Amino acid sequence: GRRPLTPPSMRALLVLSAALAFAPLSANAQYVEPRRPVERTELGGRIHMQMSASSVDSVPATEFILRRARIWAASRLNDWIDAAVQIDIAKGRVVGRYAFIRFEFDPGFIVTTGQFKRAFDLFQLTSSSQILAIERDGNIPGVTDCTGVSGLCSYSRFSERLQYSSVDVGVLIEGYLADGRLSYGATLTNGGGGNTRETNDAKSVSGRVEWYPAEKLRIGGNYSFHDYTNEITGTDDYAPARAFDVEWGNFDEGLHVQLGVMAGDNWRALTPSGSSPRFLTYQGIATYKSVLSNPGKVLAVEPIGRVSWGDPDRSTGRDGGWLMTPGVILHFTGRNRLAANVDVWKPQTGVTAWGLKVHTSVYF
Repeated sequence: GRRPLTPPSMRALLVLSAALAFAPLSANAQYVEPRRPVERTELGGRIHMQMSASSVDSVPATEFILRRARIWAASRLNDWIDAAVQIDIAKGRVVGRYAFIRFEFDPGFIVTTGQFKRAFDLFQLTSSSQILAIERDGNIPGVTDCTGVSGLCSYSRFSERLQYSSVDVGVLIEGYLADGRLSYGATLTNGGGGNTRETNDAKSVSGRVEWYPAEKLRIGGNYSFHDYTNEITGTDDYAPARAFDVEWGNFDEGLHVQLGVMAGDNWRALTPSGSSPRFLTYQGIATYKSVLSNPGKVLAVEPIGRVSWGDPDRSTGRDGGWLMTPGVILHFTGRNRLAANVDVWKPQTGVTAWGLKVHTSVYF
């Protein structure tokens, strides 16, 4: 097993020192506009409560959970250095989510060291304070159909469980070019994920390039090269993944669409010879945020729809499936909101399952 990066005795210190979520500073965790010369410290947090229901008989029919409780602190030391840390209290665990120092030598060359999100996947880089669906992976309690990654075969399930995206420890280099119409990010990380120590001699590499050809349009290309220890051969191997995504619109008002396609090695489903099958997944999410003309407590209403397809092994037939998610979001002031989703998992073979989620987000 992996050793925790932060021992339990240090957790209280982390709580007192608080933590960063880049969410208060940007919609995406690493890709932010260049800093202005402002010196300040920000403190805050958020609580996400959730009620979930599942059609699967092997799990409780309903459950209330504390999905996230995050405390963050971010400090801009001067016009080119800032630092931040965030802790996450969820599902009975207290862990460090982010902890890093960033040096903005130039808007086109920013270096970050610490624990942060890898430069891969639009859906993962969108903050949990703004994601359009309640759960990125459409998790339905009791569903374990998907080969290698368990759960169900959704876009974000492959991306996160195969460790091509999400939090890791290392170095990030990013920047804005061409008068802000082009951005890039490249990460060199341990590969084991957040709050873990290195377990081998290899490192993982991820990269992302974004192009903004129009005001509401963002086009992204992604590449990830993940290192892992092959359980069959005992050697350090590498698994590649590529992704292409498009985003139209914003989180403020009107139509908002996110589309993505990803393919790579499913290294958690090794063959007897130690090779990795290839997976393929694609996803589309669309919403329309209607700001009310005479708002009361509710400022805006946003219906959403998601369709995701995943195939864990392209050489084997009928082992994938569809995830479909209708839902609605009620927006209050700021990023406080109430959302409801119905996730429907329809595998190519097996039993269709569904899950209901009602989710409340409160910020302070």
